[in-house]
Amino acid sequence: MPRRNRDRRAPRVAETSRELGSAGWQRTESGPDGEWLVRNVSATQTTKTYRCPGCDHEIQPGTAHVVVWPADEVGSVADRRHWHLGCWQARGRRRPTRKR
Repeated sequence: MPRRNRDRRAPRVAETSRELGSAGWQRTESGPDGEWLVRNVSATQTTKTYRCPGCDHEIQPGTAHVVVWPADEVGSVADRRHWHLGCWQARGRRRPTRKR
């Protein structure tokens, strides 16, 4: 029987993670702009077009991205924002834009 190689390092788990049923896993991220709940959305799960607040470009169906909302548990569905992963990671260096 062949030997199975597996990663023996401890998995990196966020401080508070909870399962969202079929929606996937969310994690807590903190930054200079506060505490956020973040959920990765795979390309296969994306069926609608969203607008990224970081670059003001569209996130087309079939594009992996993240969904973020305030971690204070007071926010509603209207407080969720869909970001490109790169835009979300660079939010400390550039501000959200909205070009009209």
